[in-house]
Amino acid sequence: MSRTLIVDLRISADEFLRHYQGSARHVSCYARDGRRVQFPTSILQRFISHNGIAGSFKLELDENNKLISVSQVGKL
Repeated sequence: MSRTLIVDLRISADEFLRHYQGSARHVSCYARDGRRVQFPTSILQRFISHNGIAGSFKLELDENNKLISVSQVGKL
């Protein structure tokens, strides 16, 4: 059975560039339900725009808390 978490992210283009260049490899944030979540920056690359990343994202996890999928569910 999978679990779903919703996270709201606002990462500037400059900040995301640090992730892309490898100085930061993970994003750490809080899900809407209060749980702390950490995941690889690479899963967000397809959502980046000129302004960076801003939106609400649904993270689907398996029973071992491994990421199955990520999708954008809203814009901030």
